[in-house]
Amino acid sequence: MKIDQHDRNLLQLMQTDAKKGLEALASETGLSVASVQRRLKALRTSGAILSEVAIVDPKKLGVAMSFIVMVELERERQDQIDAFSRQAQSEPMVQQCYYITGDADFCLVCTAKDMDDFQELTKRLFFDNSNVRRFRTSVVMGRKKVGLGIPVQDVGLER
Repeated sequence: MKIDQHDRNLLQLMQTDAKKGLEALASETGLSVASVQRRLKALRTSGAILSEVAIVDPKKLGVAMSFIVMVELERERQDQIDAFSRQAQSEPMVQQCYYITGDADFCLVCTAKDMDDFQELTKRLFFDNSNVRRFRTSVVMGRKKVGLGIPVQDVGLER
């Protein structure tokens, strides 16, 4: 089943503000409230909408630092890749985990309260892991754009 222009409009609006009410969504898309409700249910059921979450300001919670970490594994066997991936995904300080091509095997986006907090993470995730050959860390100097929005108007999506 293809995602039509009305679905794309709903997806764009939901990516901007997922707590917007059905009436507001209906008004902005030109659809009825019932149609918006049906379409959102279908988008959720199909997996087009994976999750609806609150975006929290890290500084308000005392999480002042962000890091980009490139991780190179010692062995690239599938079981080793899967094991590191599971470990990274289970770590609350790892916001994003990507299995990538190139010089590194993984790219992680991590947060920490301070450098001591990050040092503890490196011990748990990298130094205590015999399959991590090396890791390179870049400290984020400033958050210029943060988001996971997809430009739904520009792509041909299918469900």
